[in-house]
Amino acid sequence: MEYLNNKKMLNIIKNVLNTRETKILSDSATLSSCGLRCCDEPQLKTEYRQAFSLDVDRILHSLAYTRYIDKTQVFYLIKNDHITHRVLHVQLVSKIARTIGRFLRLNEDLIEAIALGHDIGHPPFGHDGERFLSELCIANNIGYFVHSVQGVHFLDRVENKGKGWNLCLQTLDGILCHDGEIHNQLLEPVRDKSFDTLKYEMLCKKNDPETKLIPMTLEGCVVRMADTISYVGRDIEDAIRLNIIKRSDMPELSNRLLGNTNGKIVYNLVTDVIENSFQKPCVAFSSDVSEALKILKQFNLEYIYLNPKIKKNSQHIKELFEKLFEKHLKDIEKENLSSVIFTNFLKNMSKEYIADHSNEEIVRDFIAGMTDQYFLRQAEQN
Repeated sequence: MEYLNNKKMLNIIKNVLNTRETKILSDSATLSSCGLRCCDEPQLKTEYRQAFSLDVDRILHSLAYTRYIDKTQVFYLIKNDHITHRVLHVQLVSKIARTIGRFLRLNEDLIEAIALGHDIGHPPFGHDGERFLSELCIANNIGYFVHSVQGVHFLDRVENKGKGWNLCLQTLDGILCHDGEIHNQLLEPVRDKSFDTLKYEMLCKKNDPETKLIPMTLEGCVVRMADTISYVGRDIEDAIRLNIIKRSDMPELSNRLLGNTNGKIVYNLVTDVIENSFQKPCVAFSSDVSEALKILKQFNLEYIYLNPKIKKNSQHIKELFEKLFEKHLKDIEKENLSSVIFTNFLKNMSKEYIADHSNEEIVRDFIAGMTDQYFLRQAEQN
């Protein structure tokens, strides 16, 4: 009886928190009471956590989130403990986005859920790994590999032994639409989406990675802006630390408007977003700052991301992707039950997952979920 009374008390507090949101959050914010799940879960009727807070916990405790710890952000096979990895990047995105969201009176739980989950679909070795795996997926007729699509797929169809975590639509949509590489001065949410819309947009993105998607919530728009804010200056600091560029190489306009250190860049961009988005149904940079950011992103592309100095191992990594994809595909086809794809990945996987995925899609999911070091160990053993 005491247990039931405690449960009742916790749910009363939850209702108080939901009611408080209607009073303190912006009219443009997404209320926790509006969280939409695809499947009904009877136990959620007594769940005292608010909808998006529950999503945060499910993402944090997912196996895919654990593997962030050894996923490349930009620089791979680098022996330097101070270079940014994926796990730090998502934490930075979360912190920056929640800072913006707090000043805009948005739902910080939804922001955190999207931010922590936004890169969960990244394969080993960053964007190079994404490109190599995408080429293999195309060659095997299963569409392009796009990490934002894969992130939703992991959380909705692969995690929890193929059952997924039944996250809210607003969370999954924010993950799918987080394209931080695309430059936008202004983002205004495309509301009134459904789970059918999510499936359609995933298919469009999978068929054409250049498809431009906009989040359905203002919180998703904030995370998308925060993604750019978090990496643009941080990648410069990492590149300087590795002697790939010099601070004096940075463009003059961005130096003048944004600063020439990561701390100054983040502060000025966050401040500009807040000032230009407050009490508006959109998230925006000022025109001058947006132009300076665009120039800085182009600088990063030319001087860092496409720099031959960081590509010296790319051909070798590409060959390893090809080797592992072919090896594990043959293991499935020949039912090699001693293979790690059976003993590590497919063990106890739901019958629905196995029935709904081709052999090529299973291999894609297995490789995409690997950490950098696990990938290298598998390549060495085979």
